Amino acid sequence: MTRNTDVVVVGGGATGAGVARDLALRGVDVTLVERGGLASGTSGRSHGLLHSGARYAESDEVGARECIEENRVLKDIAGACVRDTGGLFVQLPDDDPEYFKAKRTACEDVGIPVETLSSEAAREAAPGLSEEVVRAMEVPDAVVYPSRLVAANAADAREHGATILTDAPVEDLRVEEGGVTAVDVGGAVDDEIRAERVVNAAGAWAGELAAMAGVDVEMRPTQGVMVSVRHEGLGPVLNRTRDPADGDIVVPHDGEVVLGTTSVEVEDPTDYERSEEDVDRMREACAEMLPPVADADHVRTWWGVRPLYAPDEDTREGARGISRGFFVLDHADDGVENLTSVVGGKLTTYRQMAEATADRVCETLGVEADCRTAEERLPGADDAETLDSLVEEFGGAGPTDEDVVRR
Repeated sequence: MTRNTDVVVVGGGATGAGVARDLALRGVDVTLVERGGLASGTSGRSHGLLHSGARYAESDEVGARECIEENRVLKDIAGACVRDTGGLFVQLPDDDPEYFKAKRTACEDVGIPVETLSSEAAREAAPGLSEEVVRAMEVPDAVVYPSRLVAANAADAREHGATILTDAPVEDLRVEEGGVTAVDVGGAVDDEIRAERVVNAAGAWAGELAAMAGVDVEMRPTQGVMVSVRHEGLGPVLNRTRDPADGDIVVPHDGEVVLGTTSVEVEDPTDYERSEEDVDRMREACAEMLPPVADADHVRTWWGVRPLYAPDEDTREGARGISRGFFVLDHADDGVENLTSVVGGKLTTYRQMAEATADRVCETLGVEADCRTAEERLPGADDAETLDSLVEEFGGAGPTDEDVVRR
């Protein structure tokens, strides 16, 4: 049997689900296919930090502005997908005080609310914080639960007519006369899907999918490890006030904290080394900010892979402190008229990535409808139980937030 639709979106992470939602709200007939459960790739294996933009303020003004804009949008539309904890950038004795000043000034220039706290005020805001802390900056960072966020986007897409297919790996893209004529899907679907447009939202695997159509999308994935340990009552997200490095983020959950992360380039986003030495090194680094985590009880460890776009990385010379942008790539010049890839970016800006992609797709389809995803609340946003039932339905439980979603 053949399925017919206007647009096939390949990839059921935050960006793919966001594209499906955006297109469906504009009246486009869309089908999303994901090889596993939703959020089973990068989105569900992150550290779960909803950036305020402060991390990038002094190195990438555009990226920082994107983050603070989307931070505010998600706090407005996503309800229990987000926990508004606030965040601290803490300065330790070995950290450059000029870097602290530059970051604070950059936050003010970008429009990120920021307040300097004394060491005493910082420790009051974050119980367990190191006695060595010199001072801190308070910024509107938050925690995001990606399993809920992705499931809610998919549910809203479905409510507006989209078809969401999980356990549906793409086995081939058939290209004839300059376009993708069919998407061959295996797994529980075992069917072909014909569409006017195909969106490649496969994240770190975008290069593999594009290659099925004879197109080169050069990705440069990096893996990072996250560790969850027992710790009560932290309060805000913690960031180290220095150039981004291993072990400089601590994300609070109820009764746990998530320690992150490393950045190691890998050739294969599926098959790569998972080093316990990285785990130990990262825990030691995070303990410089929050000493109790050094010997706190271990809960779980997981690795995720960042979907970095190689040409963008080349211009940044691998600088980890620089925010990564996103790119919407049309492949007409590659001989495939109806294929669009969206690559790069970060979880915080998924909705903006989806909007830019949907704008491009709608332009090619002749659809004149504005984006509504920043104004309309996600379904179930005010009811955690509803959100968690959607996660279960879509097979989307991931390690980032499994202590919250499965509780």
